[in-house]
Amino acid sequence: MIHQDQWYVFAIGLLGNILFSSRLLIQWFLSEKSGKSESPLLFWQISLLASFTFLIYGILRKDLAIVMGQLMVYFIYIRNIQLHNKWKVLPHAIRILCIISPFLVILYVSWFKQGLFSNIISNDSIPLQLLLWGSLGQFIFVFRFFYQWIVSEEEGKSVLPLGFWVISLCGSLIIISYAIFRHDFNLLLGQISGAFVYSRNIIIHLKGKGLFQK
Repeated sequence: MIHQDQWYVFAIGLLGNILFSSRLLIQWFLSEKSGKSESPLLFWQISLLASFTFLIYGILRKDLAIVMGQLMVYFIYIRNIQLHNKWKVLPHAIRILCIISPFLVILYVSWFKQGLFSNIISNDSIPLQLLLWGSLGQFIFVFRFFYQWIVSEEEGKSVLPLGFWVISLCGSLIIISYAIFRHDFNLLLGQISGAFVYSRNIIIHLKGKGLFQK
């Protein structure tokens, strides 16, 4: 549990969840409107900001599963912005800052907060079995973006295929159970709302293939 004197940790996590949830709501709204699963630019722009926010939250929570998960997908978000041909529109300084920010956070933790870094690696408050379970959920959650990235590269544009949503739902259900055992309200809140959008996108895909009656 997060102690009362660590309200700022909860606030950072809540901000990250609001960002993650807003990207899904935007994607869901546009998909319902068009009748197909969309991959809007704003989804990836908000994802990048949310990922950085949740990276900081994971560090403050001393949760290796969250930290590793965010580090692995951060640059896939950037790649999708590139596939939308909007990355170079950003000022050069902003692009450099986006790329080096995660490394600056890791360097800060490694050099100036060495005790914090070691606690993230070996957090005794998380049983090994639970850490492995949470890491499995994060691995599945991260793998969905590698899958999405491969499909997008093959098609030459940013897409969110059916497999992305199926993998998302599987990973989300594992992380929900992990969040319950960790008493992590922020993680739980984000995953429950996400699971609904993942399910809805699966239905939209199936409707598009004529497998679901409207």
